[in-house]
Amino acid sequence: MKIKICGFTQAQNARDASLLGIDAIGLVFYDKSPRYVEIQRALEIVQALPPFINRVGLFVNADSYFIDEVLCEVPLDTLQFHGDETPQECQQYGLPFMKALRVNEQTNIPKLAQDYHQANGLLLDAYNSTTYGGTGESFDWSLAKVELDLPIILAGGLNPETVGKAIQQVSPYAVDVSSGVESSKGIKDIQKIQQFIQQANL
Repeated sequence: MKIKICGFTQAQNARDASLLGIDAIGLVFYDKSPRYVEIQRALEIVQALPPFINRVGLFVNADSYFIDEVLCEVPLDTLQFHGDETPQECQQYGLPFMKALRVNEQTNIPKLAQDYHQANGLLLDAYNSTTYGGTGESFDWSLAKVELDLPIILAGGLNPETVGKAIQQVSPYAVDVSSGVESSKGIKDIQKIQQFIQQANL
């Protein structure tokens, strides 16, 4: 099971987590998030990583000039769009991207998968009317069990206690965790990450 951990704010913390064998780290370029990182800090984090870690930049309804500025300074591999970005807005940077969907009973996942067919994956997160991800809230995982051509990355309320059950129910391509492995906002607990990896790979 591929594992992405999102919301790092410290270089050594990201390096320590990456050395445990995760596949991707997420950097939050959204200033309303408690896990927001400025460009210089993001660069320090990326430079501390071991090889073969996918470096994901998370944006929420960001101005294209700001995304271009980040991309000029920080070598990202994948973009993650967590707001109301159109397919065209997601594609314009020439990088692989994931589109995050906030899922509830009204979410038409197959229709959105068609709309964002150029994406490299769909990230399914819990719906919250005021917050774009990172809430620690879960959602009804049965809503995520859909047949799509796009890989599904499951997020929302995952932690070492829930990830195994979520994977059994959804069979996603990957899982994405942020608050579920933290000691405080933006600081990841290495022991919790170890437990999360173990449970995800049972």
